Amino acid sequence: MSVVNEIIKDIPIPNMVKVRQEFDRTRLEDVAAEVRKCLDRREILVNLRPGMTVAVAVGSRGISNHALIVRETVRFLREHGARPFIVSSMGSHGGATAEGQRAILEGYGIREEYCGCPVKAGTDCALIGYTGDGSPVYIDRYAAEADGIVLVNRIKPHTAFRGPYESGLMKMMAIGLGKQKGAETCHAAGFENMAENIPRFAAAVLKNCNILAGIAILENAYDETREVIALTADEIPAQEPELLERAKRYMPRILVDHVDLLVVGQIGKNFSGDGMDPNIAGTFATKCASGGLNTKRVAVLDISDESHGNGVGFGMADVSTRRAYEKFDFEMSYPNALTCLVSQVVKVPMIFDSDQLCLKAGIKLCAGIEHRNAKVVYIHNTLKLGEIYISANLVPQAEAIEGVTVAGEEQPMEFDGNGNLISI
Repeated sequence: MSVVNEIIKDIPIPNMVKVRQEFDRTRLEDVAAEVRKCLDRREILVNLRPGMTVAVAVGSRGISNHALIVRETVRFLREHGARPFIVSSMGSHGGATAEGQRAILEGYGIREEYCGCPVKAGTDCALIGYTGDGSPVYIDRYAAEADGIVLVNRIKPHTAFRGPYESGLMKMMAIGLGKQKGAETCHAAGFENMAENIPRFAAAVLKNCNILAGIAILENAYDETREVIALTADEIPAQEPELLERAKRYMPRILVDHVDLLVVGQIGKNFSGDGMDPNIAGTFATKCASGGLNTKRVAVLDISDESHGNGVGFGMADVSTRRAYEKFDFEMSYPNALTCLVSQVVKVPMIFDSDQLCLKAGIKLCAGIEHRNAKVVYIHNTLKLGEIYISANLVPQAEAIEGVTVAGEEQPMEFDGNGNLISI
């Protein structure tokens, strides 16, 4: 036995209990119909011309009904005589390569044959203007050459800063459409200035490009589509702040107040731009945002296949597994960090050969506690919080929280012969 394994071998892992967290589950029953309905406005239709080319900007976030919403947008545009095509609008994601960005879109089902139009995932960008203080503003070259642009994105709190515009349509114009070069320019002043930079850069895009519409998507706490709103170019900056406030109210959270160890089954770009949403996990990489769970340590067990090796957020874990580390692709991950100037998210946590050893180490690293009384929470990822697992010693606290129901018996975590989790 190695020295490391000897140090942690006697650390107990607590028995766990399944609990259900109940949130408002208002959702759209017919998402496709809602997309068409919200686009069918005189203010939008008046700008559509037969034969015009329209770039439909699509990002890298995991969004419920993402491909369906894009497909219905494309169909609507084609029915009104336009010639739409999809452009990848995800800054430096996908390793800042055309192949990587196309793979992300395809992983979400956003393919030419499904959506009914070409997918253009290039990395070239064009200078389209300047901000009021003279900073150059770039967007995807295909989008710049199109007759019009339609944005499709989810509105949600950002993972690294606070402001009236966080993740959403304004950020897509300022950063996502800009590819690596445009994203880097907007990030150059750091996240402490991002709340001011987003509207400055987006304003230049609105001024110099023909933004036909922005489709804002809001999700409920169960990762389901709750609202789809089509906004005109003028309405985007005026209405997005209120949509952001609604999105914040709709978000789920871990309802217990404080734990020693948070265990995250998977991180990945399909769950959050930071792999695991710090608005949930409390794992903020900058001082420009705060909130989420109060936890001493974080364990990450795996990186999702949908993330294509992008391990942004890996560095916010204290401990992880060799399985996750072997999926961590530096070439896919480092462009994000180099572009947004935040290195912490791509650092490497302590690596252990199995889930079991990882959890033991995570508990060992919690100072000031009796290991046998460690308070532990397990979540599959930061999008799925309807059912979570808590250590048995948290049950009395959970029973006193409105919206939490104990849904299972106390049981030990089960591991296979290699020490990897098979049930909880």
